[in-house]
Amino acid sequence: MKFSRQTTLRSQATVTGVGVHSGLPVSLTIGPAPANAGFIFVRTGLDEADREVPAVAASVTATDFQTVLGDREGPLVSTSEHILAALRGMGVDNATIEVDGPEVPIMDGSAAAFVAAIDQAGIVTQSASRRFIQILKPVQVALGDSFGELRPHAGGFRVEVEIDFTTSAIGRQSYCLDLSPESFRREVSRARTFGFMSDTARLWGAGFALGASFENSVVFDEDRLLNPEGLRYSDECVRHKVLDAIGDLTLAGLPLLGAYRSVRPGHKLNHAVLTALLADRSAWRVVEAETARRSRGHVEAGVGLAGGLIAPAYGPDVS
Repeated sequence: MKFSRQTTLRSQATVTGVGVHSGLPVSLTIGPAPANAGFIFVRTGLDEADREVPAVAASVTATDFQTVLGDREGPLVSTSEHILAALRGMGVDNATIEVDGPEVPIMDGSAAAFVAAIDQAGIVTQSASRRFIQILKPVQVALGDSFGELRPHAGGFRVEVEIDFTTSAIGRQSYCLDLSPESFRREVSRARTFGFMSDTARLWGAGFALGASFENSVVFDEDRLLNPEGLRYSDECVRHKVLDAIGDLTLAGLPLLGAYRSVRPGHKLNHAVLTALLADRSAWRVVEAETARRSRGHVEAGVGLAGGLIAPAYGPDVS
């Protein structure tokens, strides 16, 4: 395996579940795609022909509680962030993502099932050189009391997130991740989405969280955790926000070389920062792997930028 080459999936793998917001059953199948294709959602199960939508920032149609992708005719696939995070986090560059319903299945609320599907499908190297978006100068966005920034960073892709909730069950948490397949699998892939019982009626009334349950969400009631099995990480909430950020920023279309810092983030902020970056052509450039490697000095083959940013992990986590 050469870390400087693009990757795709060796074969297909399928997962089935329900949509956390729609509550509807859905099946998702990941599979190979040509070099330079990126991630392409294929919406099946429609009355008309299947429709495709590229996983890029321009395809985003909504960011309320989820990231929704669509085209001129309207939304096609919602809750795209977890599968995109898994693909990017595990070092996949090109893949098709077939979904037979309006929403990606929530599974257990994390990206763990999608990582398992990637392991099942396998990862293969393609002939084309891997390309990146290298951030050249800081780009910042503030939305109310939330703040996000993308800035240059010499060590691959880093995500720094801080959250602050009044409930003592969460409180203030921060987490920093230097992305690699190993760190993604170990540190954030199993972090589940979370919410509050006090918000349930409002969300249901707005048509959200119709499929949420203790099987796919971490649920808090004031200062109490309600899930009988407890947390997977002591700071699971902030780690899930890191997971969401990785997925949302995958919509850059190429892996990022830079650092993302956010305070009180959400899908709306993640998308706003990415949109601001892409709108400023002086803030970024596209580079191939060899150029990126030379700009950082020597990186040993098989290790990759950021100690494995783009070196796929193939085996299950045994730790």
